Amino acid sequence: MAYEAGPTGFDLARALWAAGIRREGLAPSRLRRPAGERVKTDARDALHLAKLLRLDEFTAVRVPSPAEEAARDLVPTREDVRGDLMRARHRVSKLLLRQGLVWSGGVTWRPAHHAWLGAQRFDDVALQATATDRAFESVRRTQ
Repeated sequence: MAYEAGPTGFDLARALWAAGIRREGLAPSRLRRPAGERVKTDARDALHLAKLLRLDEFTAVRVPSPAEEAARDLVPTREDVRGDLMRARHRVSKLLLRQGLVWSGGVTWRPAHHAWLGAQRFDDVALQATATDRAFESVRRTQ
């Protein structure tokens, strides 16, 4: 059987292998689509995969072990989280800058800076709500 490899991982492939079913995960980027076929449907995809399998004209995807898959997931996930944190810190810094508040006590995002952030109070209700919001707090606490 053939299936188009995707973002759901390789559990299906491992389960089929364990059941003794020959399976081929096909790389979506390497599937040659018939000219003029712009609409993607499950029925068309299934027929296309069956033809490629029958003709032996496909590029198979190697199924990694669960440990390899976990390691491959770790790096991009960590990079995404780090990017999210940096964007959140940037937004907090710019919010404070618009209020005329600039940290001058040394390195930012360290315990002293976090304490300074937590001590900020605003007369405007919306601004104070922003400063006490859980997202703001999580950025302030991150070290």
